[in-house]
Amino acid sequence: MATSVYLARSILNSFEAMFADFQNITLGAKARFEQADWQAVHDAQKTRLEIYKSKTLQLNDLLKTLAGSQLRDLALWQQAKQYYRELIKHHINYEIAESFFNSTFCSIFEHHNINNDLAFVLSSKMAADPSLDFPIYRTYHTHQNINKLIRDIIAEFEFNVDYENLDRDIRTATVIAVKAITPKIKGDMVNIRVDVLKPVFYRNKGAYLVGRIFNDDTPPLPFVIPIINKPGQGLCIDTLIFEPDEVSIIFSFTRWYFMVDSQVPSQIVSFLHGLIPSKPISELYSCIGFRKHAKTQFFRDFLDNIEHSNDQLIIAPGIKGMVMTVFTLPSLDIVFKLIKDKFAPPKQVTREIVKQKYRLVTHHDRVGRMADTQEFKHFRIPKSLFTQELLDELYQVAPSLLQEKGSDIIIKHLYIERRMTPLNIYLSTATDDEIWQVMDEYGNAIKQLAAANIFPGDMLLKNFGVTRHGRVVFYDYDEICFITECNFRKIPEPQTPEQEMASTPWYSVDDFDIFPEEFGLFFAGNRKARKAFDQLHADLYTPEYWLSLQRNIEQGQIMDVFPYRRNRRFSH
Repeated sequence: MATSVYLARSILNSFEAMFADFQNITLGAKARFEQADWQAVHDAQKTRLEIYKSKTLQLNDLLKTLAGSQLRDLALWQQAKQYYRELIKHHINYEIAESFFNSTFCSIFEHHNINNDLAFVLSSKMAADPSLDFPIYRTYHTHQNINKLIRDIIAEFEFNVDYENLDRDIRTATVIAVKAITPKIKGDMVNIRVDVLKPVFYRNKGAYLVGRIFNDDTPPLPFVIPIINKPGQGLCIDTLIFEPDEVSIIFSFTRWYFMVDSQVPSQIVSFLHGLIPSKPISELYSCIGFRKHAKTQFFRDFLDNIEHSNDQLIIAPGIKGMVMTVFTLPSLDIVFKLIKDKFAPPKQVTREIVKQKYRLVTHHDRVGRMADTQEFKHFRIPKSLFTQELLDELYQVAPSLLQEKGSDIIIKHLYIERRMTPLNIYLSTATDDEIWQVMDEYGNAIKQLAAANIFPGDMLLKNFGVTRHGRVVFYDYDEICFITECNFRKIPEPQTPEQEMASTPWYSVDDFDIFPEEFGLFFAGNRKARKAFDQLHADLYTPEYWLSLQRNIEQGQIMDVFPYRRNRRFSH
């Protein structure tokens, strides 16, 4: 019994240390924003992502010393879980502490033997306890004076940088707020209540104030006030966002994680979920940096879904990939992706290279244009959930990843992403206006990825998806690389008739040579899409465009990327 007690206490101590280190890096976000140190912002994000793994590895070494040969004794872990459950019973962050225990167990047992007797597959509680010790928002009342309300809100958030012209910004924000609020708030405008979260959400070059507006007759209306720091000029209110869909995009699965001072993350998540109830709880934990608990929450949601739905897993619609096989559950807005055992020519990557590409995406700024993924090992699914067509497909292309155990299929390695409509499928039924808009989005996606030093590699339309908000997002990562690794070239002029008529390149082509003139081939006969793209983004066909980007990146320039449309920004 003593060993199991030491085990449980050691895991909880390591969790507390991990959480403290996570918070310490997060708390530095305000200073980095004030100093406009954008490179430090990126460095801190990457450092914070490594904390969890680092603490788990350190803990493993400690547990080996504590338990010795008993470390892989399942009875010991069953006792340790019971004691740990008692230790965290009244812990304000018990749910994240559960996930940390799970991570430790999975690391020791290499993702085998996972069940609720040994790990927290299911939560030990029904819901997080609300903590009165950590009030997370301030409340205001408008009394019909929107200008004063905005000024009062801004005054509560002190920065060590002056505003460029706060009066100007508040006047502009007031006009926007009145237009947005008046048609949506029913009843007495005098009794409008406004709640604003105390923590500021920091990401990239922005600081975001998040709140809700309502009265007795109206459900909460979300709002976000983005603030930017213009070096040498001062702070500006950049815009005011009220539309729920636009607020949802700010917390999108396609963006890097917010730095937000969250002593009790569950409270932040609960507040956000009240504003954007369509967004899964797991994504909200992920968007504030708690990716491992997001993974736990997703798996619990998955178990709940398959218990209460009757649909089956099917092959995902669209053109089958050469590297990944993809399937989905219609009642869940996600896809499952497995790396195939063998890749058809001309693919030359390996399974390990593909994994490295996915890790790169996790650690890189996704600028709203790459889908976040969760990686699972030994993922157990009831065999009855698979259609026969899907099982046949999986056993044909990835048999090494499958294991049957009792009535379940265990998938040894997979990725999970949000489901989107493949761009080629979207275009097949799109109107002329929709084609124009989505091809503009497609070009913008490529440009924003490039400015963030990401070259997609394979820019076929099938490798991009369209979200429910109409945004185009890249999701096929097996050929991505850094822009700075690429050699952008112009195709040489042929010198002889034989060269001009040759079916294969008559000039040398190295691994990282890129010929932008060939990008039009990615449209695969879709003339309307090609015409729209040519008019909107013809600059992408020129090596000069890409070489200019390379120079900017090599000079340390970090792009401006904000999670709302350019036309939403105030003109400063």
